[in-house]
Amino acid sequence: MMDASTKAKVATRLKRVTGQIAGIGRMVDADAYCVDVLVQISAVQAALAQVGKLVLARHIETCVSESFRSGSTAQRRIKIDELMDVFTRYGRLGGR
Repeated sequence: MMDASTKAKVATRLKRVTGQIAGIGRMVDADAYCVDVLVQISAVQAALAQVGKLVLARHIETCVSESFRSGSTAQRRIKIDELMDVFTRYGRLGGR
């Protein structure tokens, strides 16, 4: 679970991303130069990667560490497998 501070950070960043995406829509409507649109798309992707880092860090700090502290071997294995899956997907999506 995310604490209030992490939720606030994630919410703030997501609002910013929402604004950036709306801006990209306006750029497309205004026939902005393609490279400028691509630069803004890259900025949104980077911002979402930062949101992902926040959520992942919180998951490791809470769910994963709790599983390792008090969980069974099977529970620990499940958490490791989940993390490996997330890392694999993140790498494929260009997460940082």
